[in-house]
Amino acid sequence: MLNALHNDALGKLILRLAVGGLMLFHGVAKLLGPGPIEWIGGLLANHGLPTELAYGVLLGEVVAPIMAIVGWQARLAGLLMAGNMLVALILAHSGELLMLGDSGGWVLETQGLFLFGALAIVFLGSGRMATRPD
Repeated sequence: MLNALHNDALGKLILRLAVGGLMLFHGVAKLLGPGPIEWIGGLLANHGLPTELAYGVLLGEVVAPIMAIVGWQARLAGLLMAGNMLVALILAHSGELLMLGDSGGWVLETQGLFLFGALAIVFLGSGRMATRPD
């Protein structure tokens, strides 16, 4: 019975679709409205970094998720998404790293799932169900 449920390729596809698809929503929201990019630029400026680096979020939240979804260079896509999440944690959420929410869960559950899901894609690769399997 358990062998019938063992399908690495399908599991990798589900992971790529979930992480890439859900992160893509965040990227499209930033792409459609100038406010989020300016806000990120302000965070960068507060850390002494050029505000133009804020446009890098589009690479990590639009381009990389699309790459992951279609399964083209999935390991690179995972690395870009994980890097994006590390920068987000450092710039916007460093004060919340050890905080719990009202329900008892980690305040940064969503960010953590994006980060660790992207890292899983880095280590697992795309699987067979991809435009370019690795």
